[in-house]
Amino acid sequence: MRRLLVRRLSSVATEGRRVCSFSSRSTAAEINGGADAVVPGMPPFDYAPPRYDGPRAAEILRKRSEYLSPSMFYFYKKPLNIVEGKMQYLFDQDGRRYLDAFAGIATVCCGHCHPDVVDAVVRQTSRLQHSTVVYLNHAIADFAEALASKLPGDLKVVFFTNSGTEANELALLITRLYTGCHDIVSVRNAYHGNASGTMAITAQYNWKFNVTQSGVHHAMNPDPYRGAFGSDGEKYARDVQEIIEFGTSGQVAGFISESIQGVGGIVELAPGYLPAVYESIRKAGGLCIADEVQSGFARTGSHFWGFEAHGIVPDIVTMAKGIGNGIPLGAVVTTPEIAQVLTRRNYFNTFGGNPVCTAGGLAVLRVLEKEKLQHNALLVGSYLKDRLKALQEKHEIIGDVRGRGMMLGVELVTDRKQKTPARTEISHAMDQMKDMGVLVGKGGFHGNVFRITPPLCFTKEDADFFIEVMDIALSKL
Repeated sequence: MRRLLVRRLSSVATEGRRVCSFSSRSTAAEINGGADAVVPGMPPFDYAPPRYDGPRAAEILRKRSEYLSPSMFYFYKKPLNIVEGKMQYLFDQDGRRYLDAFAGIATVCCGHCHPDVVDAVVRQTSRLQHSTVVYLNHAIADFAEALASKLPGDLKVVFFTNSGTEANELALLITRLYTGCHDIVSVRNAYHGNASGTMAITAQYNWKFNVTQSGVHHAMNPDPYRGAFGSDGEKYARDVQEIIEFGTSGQVAGFISESIQGVGGIVELAPGYLPAVYESIRKAGGLCIADEVQSGFARTGSHFWGFEAHGIVPDIVTMAKGIGNGIPLGAVVTTPEIAQVLTRRNYFNTFGGNPVCTAGGLAVLRVLEKEKLQHNALLVGSYLKDRLKALQEKHEIIGDVRGRGMMLGVELVTDRKQKTPARTEISHAMDQMKDMGVLVGKGGFHGNVFRITPPLCFTKEDADFFIEVMDIALSKL
């Protein structure tokens, strides 16, 4: 099926297009103009982009520096000008091909510019771009129905937003309205967004400004690698119970957690943690929110939602990123009873449920099913993790390999016993990998964790190439 898809993509190529870089074995000199060593050959891909005649990187960087917020940052000493994407690959201004192992921060799940998603968006755009929910349109209702069918229990009422931050903000509002309480318990090292409410529940100072953030308690992070109790989830859960007993009135609004911490460095929560915490929170009258912005939509492979691996059913689920394969789209899903709280006043989101976005979202769900991408995430992700574990045995700088499916993390340390973060080394390695044709993310509180979150159409051949490139890059440190 994937070969047929590649042929479909290649059918748009014309005679004037150049052959992509990295499509076969290349010398390092061809890539970065310096070394003579041979770098691994990227898996073949039957597509060549048209010649790019737009602004070059230097001009874009100049405009960005002058007209865009100085808070914006970029990877690499020499930033890339990415001009096109096809499935698991990206192309720069010179037509060079890169294997994308970051997917726009775990966002592109089906693959860049997947033809089915593009077709759905173009068809809807040609008919109706926007109307708001004060009128009827089938696109929002069809997608809501399909999305609700993917969730367990009574989670069937959907509120659409434009991002994960918006989704988490709305979830906090619903939780506080429903319970009549203000106190929220979050987890240290978590990231939930950058608006006022979500910044409060985010628990890394790197992402928090000095503004009023009230009613939030941050519990110990159940981190099996760096946490005080290793993999003993129930010991971490006792901290939540103590927060309720000693830090609140005994009643709380709710608890929010990612299933796997994304920005925090692909941290898996210790086994047994979430079931114990959910029990404590519900006894205190609170609701449980699962932030599936990064771990949802089949990315973990073993399950469609990350929380399912913990054997729990939340009261509210938030999502974004993979929901639209790059389209600005998010959602909050809850039960009919809880959803009623928003009828106490007027609640409205102008673009939430936009027909173009929801048509694209429905196409994403259909592609995930049709191409069995959850199974591929499990199969290829497990294979890649095994190969990363083998790489850990070879390179002392790799302190930990973790994650599920195609949400994997590799933590670099200069001393395994002390777990000293290798901040500078990871930046050097990323630049080396980019020069050899691989783009990967980084994160973690110390900025020393490779975040490996490729499109779910990633193949074993891609995984092998990724490992070869990382091996070479780490060998040069």
